[in-house]
Amino acid sequence: MRAIWDRLSLYLPVILMGLLALGTYWLVRSTPLLGPAPQEPPPRHEPDYLMRKFSVKTFDAAGRLKSEVAGTDARHYPDNNTLEIDLVRIRSFNPEGRLTVATASQALINSDASEVQLYGKARVVRAAALSQSGPAEPELEFRGEYLHAFMLTERIKSPQPVELIRGNDRFWADMMDFDKPGHVLLLNGHVKGLLQPALK
Repeated sequence: MRAIWDRLSLYLPVILMGLLALGTYWLVRSTPLLGPAPQEPPPRHEPDYLMRKFSVKTFDAAGRLKSEVAGTDARHYPDNNTLEIDLVRIRSFNPEGRLTVATASQALINSDASEVQLYGKARVVRAAALSQSGPAEPELEFRGEYLHAFMLTERIKSPQPVELIRGNDRFWADMMDFDKPGHVLLLNGHVKGLLQPALK
């Protein structure tokens, strides 16, 4: 009997290793496979907060007013970080302190208010100012049902009919692109103008 037990004890480690291997194989086969990690649904275009009868002001490092955005109702959309505002009024000062005021029935504004899309009775007015060469630049006003204004770069464009008022002069066009830093005004489509003689 002892001889048989001695023989079995020689094979016992091999038998135990075989049983462990079979148990591991069984566990691997019977464990359910994990599917792909559930993906978060894409963000929906729904407001995450609302504001009523508000005014938001931003200031530069020296404490000077840079811009003010006011309206009756506003909705913030986190998916594209934009603000939709009803009965909007925006005041913006360029680095030289020249005021630009934009108003409309509704506006879509990016996160830092540097890009504004104005819808319905849109109006952008740049205040009169002295130019570097000396003569005064008259007030400049843009009107239309849609205006796309870039407040920091002083660019305004529209693919829809617009009216431009510069001092006593008026222009009408089907499309417009105004680039203040480049001193370029493009009027396209049916363009009409009314130029008033300068008074001395």
